[in-house]
Amino acid sequence: MNLIESSSPFDEIVDRIDTHCSKWDSMEQTYGVSPETGIPMWVADMDFRPPACIQSAVDRMATHGIYGYFGDDSAYKEAIRWWHAERHGWSVAPEWIFSVNGLVNGTGLCVDAFTKPGDGVILFTPVYHAFFRVIRAAGRDVVECPLALVDGRYEMDFDAYDAQMTGKERMVVLCSPHNPGGRVWSRAELKGLAAFCKRHDLVLVSDEIHADLVMPGQTHTPMALVDPTLTERLVMMAAATKTFGIAGAHVGNVIIEDPDLRARFAASVAGTGTSPGSFGLHMVTAGYSPEGAAWVDALCAYLDGNRRLFDATIHAIPGLRSMPLEATYLAWVDFAGTGMTREEFTQRVEKEARIAANHGTTFGQGGASFLRFNLATPRSRVEEACVRLQAAFADLQ
Repeated sequence: MNLIESSSPFDEIVDRIDTHCSKWDSMEQTYGVSPETGIPMWVADMDFRPPACIQSAVDRMATHGIYGYFGDDSAYKEAIRWWHAERHGWSVAPEWIFSVNGLVNGTGLCVDAFTKPGDGVILFTPVYHAFFRVIRAAGRDVVECPLALVDGRYEMDFDAYDAQMTGKERMVVLCSPHNPGGRVWSRAELKGLAAFCKRHDLVLVSDEIHADLVMPGQTHTPMALVDPTLTERLVMMAAATKTFGIAGAHVGNVIIEDPDLRARFAASVAGTGTSPGSFGLHMVTAGYSPEGAAWVDALCAYLDGNRRLFDATIHAIPGLRSMPLEATYLAWVDFAGTGMTREEFTQRVEKEARIAANHGTTFGQGGASFLRFNLATPRSRVEEACVRLQAAFADLQ
């Protein structure tokens, strides 16, 4: 089923079994799918080696052989500034940048800084499952504002959300681009969100971890560029970890222009003793470079090929629909048209196709008929997954 011609470094099969890899080594315990015969398409990390510039940075650290505290982060912050200006047209000042232990940690710090127990935190669902965990663990209430499914893709319905507000809501967490739906939100949609936040006096935390992983022809708009009057309530979150497949580095950036918001966030950082590890800072500094940029361009083209191959298979199976993937490497597949129960279509994917995919229910309201498939893996593995899915749903074809 080689519908997409490919000869790429991303085609390399790297054995990740027994390497303390959550995606591979936790698959059998979580889904009952053996890593020896199964295909892991769940955890959102990539089965690709990072660009050589990042590997070289790690090699230099290993050769030096002393792993002390990281000092003088000026080159690191300059790399972040360069990347956002060059790739997204967004000017970031070094003093706006906080480095945290990944963006889930960043979300938790925002919850601590900008809300109190019992407050409502808004999520547009279905959405990344870790947000729920962090918000609820902090004693805040998750307020699910369901996304509208319009012509096969998600849209925000601010009239419905306005009617839903009670006055207890204090913060919104936006996933932009959207995980799991793969939407690149339009500037008009983001302007609507800015107005919504002003109407209800909400702090907006914009998680843009997938901003670099957009399909050809798509353009991500940073929330910071949408409305200059939003600055006093806007917190931006960005990271290189999804971009370069270095999630284990656990490093991300919370970027806050407004000095009052920045002071409140700094207090939470100080109160929790948050600081990133030196390996991650060296990796990000190396990746946010012209060499890293060229690698990301090649990666996005490769992911687009995987997307087209996977979608062709999904759409050839009656009753299955894959949401148009505008960004991320996460395909969001709706099984509602099969008429099957959630248990039945999940059983076919896990037991017959031997594929581990995220269950849609973990992403909140609207996810029950969906599974999420990670396409950031060599094309031969995507081809094999397609063959298995066709066989598992052969009776529908």
